[in-house]
Parts: sequence; structure tokens; C-alpha cells
Amino acid sequence: MLEIRIHGRGGQGSVTAAQLLAHAAFFEGKWVQAFPYFGAERRGAPVKAFVRISDEPILVHSQIYNPDDIIVLDPYLYKLVDVAEGLKKDGIIVMNTTQKPEETKIENARIATVDATKIALELNLRVAGLPVVNTSILGAFAKATGEAKLESVLKAIKETWSGSTGEKNARAAELAYESLTKGW
Repeated sequence: MLEIRIHGRGGQGSVTAAQLLAHAAFFEGKWVQAFPYFGAERRGAPVKAFVRISDEPILVHSQIYNPDDIIVLDPYLYKLVDVAEGLKKDGIIVMNTTQKPEETKIENARIATVDATKIALELNLRVAGLPVVNTSILGAFAKATGEAKLESVLKAIKETWSGSTGEKNARAAELAYESLTKGW
């Protein structure tokens, strides 16, 4: 079973990213779970979401303490929260940042970076004036880990949003897939 933890801030789409990733894996014939973890946080507060992907039914229902992979939506969050906490050996962290993987100074993890914020701004993907990076980061995750195919991510996005919104979000995932920088 593959376990993924998503770090973001309230309002960035961490929960939606988890649901989209689970949806994409479901298209590939996998058993999935996607769920949030937050309390009374407000917009901008650190939040987590979780995804489980398996070839067999998933019987565990707790949060994920030792993820195989991690997604970080906010480019500054890793300076406030230990996003790598519990990451399994050889785990991958896919981060939205302008930094190169080695510049993040996160140790004991394989780091992949993409400027998902820039992609969102270029495509005018905004909600309440803020860039929407969750769909971009899923394209980057597909390339970094191979745990979901880009085609499945695109299908999940287009089934969630129709018309130009779906097309722009799918394009964001494609651009992030193409511009991902791996640190290994």
C-alpha cells in the first residue's frame, strides 16, 4: 500500500488534491482512500490531507504517520512545519517552490521541485485572488513518482471541472509534469 501525505495551507486545495489523486489511481484499477486532517483552522493555517493507494482493499482508517511520499503545496511551509516527519527511507517529497531540490536543505529524502505558483499565475488559475497550485502539483507528482499516470490525473481533473476550467487545470498539470526538477 502506498501512503501519501499532502501539506498545504487552508484554502490551497490540499483536500481537493488528495481527492483528485485518489480519483486518478481509481481509474488505474486501484483501491483508494482520501481524507483531510484539520481542526478549527482557518484560511492560511497549515493543514494536511492523506491518500492511500493499494492493489487490495484498504482496511486501515487512521491518519498517515510514515508516508511513502509527500506533497508540499506552499513554498514556505517546510520552514514552519517538519514536512518530512516520518517519511520512509527513499521517500519522495514533491514541492511547490522556486528553489532547486538541493536548495531546500531537507535531508534524508529525494526532493523534486516545480514552480506550481508560476504555472497557476500564468494560466490565471486563482481562487479569491490566490494562485491554485493543487492541480499543477499533481502533474509533478505523477512524473516524480510514477505512482499515477499523467493521463489518469488529467482525466480526474477534467471529470471534476468541465469546460475551460477543467482544460486550464489539466494544462497546469501538464506544464508541471514537463518542468519538474528531480534532485536525484
